[in-house]
Amino acid sequence: MGAVEGNREPGGGAGGHPPWHLRATVLPSGLHTDLWVASGRISSTPVLGATSLPAGGFVFSGLVDAHVHPGVTGIGEPLDEARLREDLTALARAGTTLVRVPGSPSRLPAWVRTEPGLPRVLSAGVPITAPGRFFPGWGRPHEPGDVPGAAAEESAAADGWAKLIADWFDEDGVYTPSFSPPVLAEAVRRVHAAGGRVAAHTQHADSGRDAVAAGVDSVEHGMHLPFEALGPMAGQGTALVPTAVTFAAMEPAMTGGDVPEPVARWYREGWARHPELVRRAHGAGVTVLAGTDLPVGSLPDEIRWLHRAGLPLEDALGAASWTARAWLGLPGLAEGAPADLVVLAEDPRLTPDALADPLVVMVGGRLVAPAP
Repeated sequence: MGAVEGNREPGGGAGGHPPWHLRATVLPSGLHTDLWVASGRISSTPVLGATSLPAGGFVFSGLVDAHVHPGVTGIGEPLDEARLREDLTALARAGTTLVRVPGSPSRLPAWVRTEPGLPRVLSAGVPITAPGRFFPGWGRPHEPGDVPGAAAEESAAADGWAKLIADWFDEDGVYTPSFSPPVLAEAVRRVHAAGGRVAAHTQHADSGRDAVAAGVDSVEHGMHLPFEALGPMAGQGTALVPTAVTFAAMEPAMTGGDVPEPVARWYREGWARHPELVRRAHGAGVTVLAGTDLPVGSLPDEIRWLHRAGLPLEDALGAASWTARAWLGLPGLAEGAPADLVVLAEDPRLTPDALADPLVVMVGGRLVAPAP
């Protein structure tokens, strides 16, 4: 996934960003040390003429939202580029320096990968769906035989990711699988053969099990995912992105009297077991990642929920920072790595409230907070 770093080349001190110096406690190691930023990259070697940032505090590789949909104004609405820019700008200033967008109404414009100061973007293009089995106006519907080729095409056109909507409401309003196990397996094989990765939206027990058996790289949401799938997930490196904050936001509407009972029961039973699923996943060695879906900007709330579900706070924070970056194949605060970092006054391993007011945010060595 080297394309991620190539989305935006870090700037340089000569004619680009000035060199920086900071001294802080590096997370998660806890080592109190000096770091320099030169030509937009991390250096452990002193840099002549570097400007010192506020001393003390805690520094870690920037936050990662592993499942978010910037630029969305409403369900079924087209991608809004003005809103996309606003969302990405706000995310960066709050400390989110990398986003994975597992599907959008249309392919993201090229400027999201080149404009300085915005989070680095990993996109899965437009989700692959079965006909009539997703929000109208979103997704690329395909008959089963065309799904593997479409997934490979979308992965190649985006940032190496494809998104499969593995299940959805059927004509009777019941959540059921959208694709057969052979179709899922062939789609994953085709994308993997081209060097890409597959994210699977799944909220049904059968399609969740089938997606894991097919070898998908990440399970998105995972509501109703069988506990017995967790061992295979851990063994093959499939991550779980539970997106709890979006389910929490849905609760008033999904438990109201206007919701058909099969839908309400699907939501009620899945949401009730979600904390145990995440707790068991973490215990089984599955990589759990923090993703928000919608609303954009709710990553601290997702970290809090992961902690309440049973992850140690340091692991919940890692799910939105160093663990996520490592799983995506990206460096953290390593020598020569792009300077995507956040500096906080307080230790976020003790309280996620520390994330609310970052002292410093850099993307590729560019200072985005405080606002330049």
